[in-house]
Amino acid sequence: MTAQHTGSTRLLIVGPQGSGKGTQGVRVAEAFGIPVVSTGDIFRANIKEGTELGQQVKEITDAGDLVPDELTSAIVRDRLAQPDAAHGFLLDGYPRNVAQVSHLDDFLIGREESLDAVIELSVPREESLQRLALRAKDQGRTDDTEAAIAHRLDIYERETAPILAVYRTRGIVDTIDGVGDLDEITERIFAALGARGLQRAA
Repeated sequence: MTAQHTGSTRLLIVGPQGSGKGTQGVRVAEAFGIPVVSTGDIFRANIKEGTELGQQVKEITDAGDLVPDELTSAIVRDRLAQPDAAHGFLLDGYPRNVAQVSHLDDFLIGREESLDAVIELSVPREESLQRLALRAKDQGRTDDTEAAIAHRLDIYERETAPILAVYRTRGIVDTIDGVGDLDEITERIFAALGARGLQRAA
């Protein structure tokens, strides 16, 4: 299934915490003229605005739990239904597990759409741990202990990494070396997407 609109690109960026996917996601989205749809940003915005959804999410995350799949998927569907995402988007942080892949598939099939590519930022675990420890120190994040960081990476490896196997069977995963200069990594992503015939906005 191909994208329905010329110039429309539907992407997903995946990588462990500390892989730089937030930074690279913004760069790629800007280059393709599409919005970044980040579950983390949507959650934070709703919490900040004190919406009913934000209160639900805050209660769950304050208890140290992950937001349930159904709630996360409903939030993402609502965001993707907005006009700026009609001709493409870059997903960051969703789908987070195989159940959410099914939710996203159902939504996209309903719109006669599909993902064009999945960008996997590959970073060794040790590199992620070092980057996150450095970020915690720079930002004074006391909750980012070594144990907490390791726990988040374990969740990624257990729950999120398996979604890549699903997308690999569809032949849409581009594994990008996420170690090196920021600009170099961005260029690696552009090269991989370009090889798929996905063109950046003029």
